[in-house]
Amino acid sequence: HEIVKHILQYRTLAKLQSTYIEGLQNVVHCEDSKVHTRYQQALTSTGRLSSTDPNLQNIPIRLEEGRKIRQAFVPSQPDWVLFAADYSQIELRVLAHMCGDEALVDAFKKGMDIHTRTAMDVFKVEAKQVDSNMRRVAKAVNFGIIYGISDYGLSQNLDITRKEAATFIENYLASFPGVKGYMDSIVEQAKKHGYVTTILNRRRYLPEINSSNFNLRSFAERTAMNTPIQGSAADIIKKAMIHMDARLREENMQAKLLLQVHDELIFEAPQHEIEKLEQIVPEVMESAIKLNVPLKVDYSYGPTWYDAK
Repeated sequence: HEIVKHILQYRTLAKLQSTYIEGLQNVVHCEDSKVHTRYQQALTSTGRLSSTDPNLQNIPIRLEEGRKIRQAFVPSQPDWVLFAADYSQIELRVLAHMCGDEALVDAFKKGMDIHTRTAMDVFKVEAKQVDSNMRRVAKAVNFGIIYGISDYGLSQNLDITRKEAATFIENYLASFPGVKGYMDSIVEQAKKHGYVTTILNRRRYLPEINSSNFNLRSFAERTAMNTPIQGSAADIIKKAMIHMDARLREENMQAKLLLQVHDELIFEAPQHEIEKLEQIVPEVMESAIKLNVPLKVDYSYGPTWYDAK
């Protein structure tokens, strides 16, 4: 019925109004007219920093109506800009490092678009034949594999049959056999030791990994596959933040690190320091840790968070 799209549109706008527009206005500090979030280090199981009171890590980005809320986030001083830098596909790069799959490592070393490369293998086509829909499927498969996705889960995500989804997953694992080997071995390690570790040896215990309950055991197995990847990505950006703080002090810069949004760092800086930031931010973030594949950082800047990202 035609009313359905209007109801969905209303729900979207009502959520934006209550959660973000009114919600953020309610937490503006009287003293400085700013919003101050709190970062909690021990809240998430994966080790990611968690932003609370308010949560500034979930400011919308997918829908244009939601993205416009980012226009409200501006630098604290006139003639300053916001500078956003994020790791490109860091979890897939961590996966390549951990599993050592030759094809995956080679693709990153050659600077290939990994989703295009995956589409070539999944659909058995040349690079020039990969269209936007093929790349979309490949992207879903790439990130789904990290989270231990099933053929059912992938079929739901892409609105395809389970058989098609199973074929995509089979083709992926056949193209990148090192990934399958890694996934199997990490689950076995978890069953043997009761925990998995990140690159920097932070542990996550998984007491349900040997449970007789299928659902509990399956969840623990998926967690075992994902935690070393997502947890290592969290380790890397935390290390980058520490190095970045030291580098800004060393360079005697006015720029400040304002926010961390998972794989992204947001700075505010005077206009005349932007050229310097363009040099040192990628340099520091890309050298935070040495992997078998290069880390890559993309950056942009603008007068508001909306313009910067």
